[in-house]
Amino acid sequence: MPLLVVPALPAGSLAAQKQPHLPVRPGLALRPWRDDDAPAVRAAFDCPVIQRWHVRRLDSDDEALSWTAQWAGRWRDESAASWALVDADDRPVGQVGLRDVLLTEASAQVSYWLVPAARGRGLATEALLAMTRWAFTRGGFHRLALEHSTGNAASCRVAGRAGFTEEGVARGSVRHADGWHDMHLHSRLATGAESGTDGDAGGGSVGVGDPYVGGGRG
Repeated sequence: MPLLVVPALPAGSLAAQKQPHLPVRPGLALRPWRDDDAPAVRAAFDCPVIQRWHVRRLDSDDEALSWTAQWAGRWRDESAASWALVDADDRPVGQVGLRDVLLTEASAQVSYWLVPAARGRGLATEALLAMTRWAFTRGGFHRLALEHSTGNAASCRVAGRAGFTEEGVARGSVRHADGWHDMHLHSRLATGAESGTDGDAGGGSVGVGDPYVGGGRG
């Protein structure tokens, strides 16, 4: 059945360009994942809080390598994108990315996480803002959505400080290890008036003492 609207992003919009390196702040940047990042990814997914909100773990070096290796292909087939958040020594300290990319609607879901040592310094908000700016300019996206468990208050603060407007709650929509969770929905539009700040008062967990931030899964 033919579409009655022209796709907002033509096929090839992402694949035709190289996944970019994005500056975040001095000593911090977003870059594509590499195979040699696998040990850092496995260590990150050993964190019980990452497992809680992303509902997965990595049990072997091969699984971690598969995780890092998948992203080049997903960029080419325009289904998802992921960036390693790296420090001044090029070591991964987190992840920010786009999931469920729909070229027809020029939309995607946001995902992010931080390793424990990177929390409490505003990194999650700044990384999310850097990716969002690219998505609405060079990426050509119209809408980015973000959802998190209503039990994950830290992620909610990151979403707000990155300019993602609250839309409502999807009741009992995602199952975690402890059962069904209501999910808080947020979004930003390329044409909207929302704006994020250049940093946040708390940190990567946006607020000292908050254990973790994350939107989406993976």
